[in-house]
Amino acid sequence: MKSLKLFLASTLLVVNVGVNAESLGKPIDIVVHRSPTCSCCGKWLEHLKQNNFNVKDVVTTDVQTIKDQQGVTKELASCHTALVDGYVIEGHVPASDIITLLKNRPKVYGLAVPGMVNGSPGMEMGNKKDPYKVVSFDAENKVKEFKSYEGTQ
Repeated sequence: MKSLKLFLASTLLVVNVGVNAESLGKPIDIVVHRSPTCSCCGKWLEHLKQNNFNVKDVVTTDVQTIKDQQGVTKELASCHTALVDGYVIEGHVPASDIITLLKNRPKVYGLAVPGMVNGSPGMEMGNKKDPYKVVSFDAENKVKEFKSYEGTQ
């Protein structure tokens, strides 16, 4: 955690101008740790690939150990944990929010969509979408809203 704090303290904020994967100049490398039995994780991986992410898929029967190592609390937990350019991504975070995170480089540990929210990327259920929030979290476990999404009736 100490090295992460030093890394975060040394990053600069960048003004968000037209956030998309192409604006970062190359495909984005991301490592995703997931259970072999979770079908929604595979759908989220496809969402990432469609948005110019180079996905390394690590299938493991012990995702909890990864969560513990990366500081993901039970309140933030979902079904998979990803690592991208010094950040932790927990759950069904939209690719566009990960790209915004990488462009702006805020002093946070990562982003999360806690739980398994209908309508989030990889959790599509037809036209039904529940409202949800993408939250940021830091090394001191401070959580705040990063972006919110409206649901549909």
